[in-house]
Amino acid sequence: MKFTKYDNLESFRADVLEVLLADEVQNNLPISFIKNERGLDTSNWLLTTIKDEVGGVLLTAACTPPFNIVMYESGNKPNDAAIKLLSDELKSLGVSLPGVLAERNLAQRFARAYVGISDFRLHMSMNIMRLDKVNEIDNAPGFCRPLQESDLYYVPYWERSFYEDCGFDAVGIKDAANQVKARIGTNVHYIWEDGYPVSQAAGIRTTPNGGGVGFVYTPPYYRGKGYASSVVAELSQTLLEQGKKFCFLFADAANPTSCGIYRKLGYYDLCVFADIKFESKRRIGA
Repeated sequence: MKFTKYDNLESFRADVLEVLLADEVQNNLPISFIKNERGLDTSNWLLTTIKDEVGGVLLTAACTPPFNIVMYESGNKPNDAAIKLLSDELKSLGVSLPGVLAERNLAQRFARAYVGISDFRLHMSMNIMRLDKVNEIDNAPGFCRPLQESDLYYVPYWERSFYEDCGFDAVGIKDAANQVKARIGTNVHYIWEDGYPVSQAAGIRTTPNGGGVGFVYTPPYYRGKGYASSVVAELSQTLLEQGKKFCFLFADAANPTSCGIYRKLGYYDLCVFADIKFESKRRIGA
C-alpha cells in the first residue's frame, strides 16, 4: 500500500472524485471540498489517500482546518491495514487533528489507531438521510417564503442557536449575519410564517445529483406545531424542482423527534456517522 499527500486540489480530485461518487450522499462533505465553490484557500488543507499496489484508492481522507478529518473507505469495505498506514504517516508528519468525522465504524477504528482507545470521545452520532420524493403532508398554518433582507435582524440569532443546539462551536453574530446575507436572492433559504416568522431551513452544500438541507431551526416556543416539517418539505421540493435527483441531510441520531419528522417527509436512513473528538493532550504535535 502507498500513502499519498497531495499538494493541490486538482490532483486529489483526479484521484478520488469517481471513488467518492459511488456513495454520493455519504460523501457529500469531501465532494463539496473538491468542488470548492466558494474559492477557499486550500493551501493548508490536508488531502490524502491510501492506494493498493495497482493504484486503486482504498481510503480517502481530507481535513480543512480547524475541522475534523473526513474519511471514506472505498465501497465501505473495512481495511484496517490502510487505516494503520494513514495513522502512522500522519503521526510521522506531526499532523494534529481535532477529531474525525466518518461512517461510525470507520471513525471508531481510525480514532483507536490515531490516539488510542481511551483518548477520544463521541461528540455526536448523526444519521445521513436521503429523499427522492417528498411525501404529501398536512402543512402547518401559515405559508413559506424565501429569505429576504428584512430577516437579517433575527435569522443570525436563530443560526447561532442552531449551532448551540447541535453542540457545535459558537458562531459570532457578525459571521452568522454574513453567512445569512449571502443566501438572500439564491432561492435556497426559506422562512415559514404564521403571522410572523416561526421556522427556517436552508440549502447547504450540493453534489452533482443532490441538494443538502440544513440550518433547520424553530425557536423553542413554536416547536411541536409542524412548522419545521412544512418548511423542510417546501425546501426539499424546491431542490428537486431545480433539477436535483435527491436531497440529503444530517440528523442527530439521538433525537427521535427530528429524525421522525424527516422520515415522515420521505427521508430514509443511509448510514450513521460518528463525530469523534480527540483529547487535546494526545493530539499529535499538541
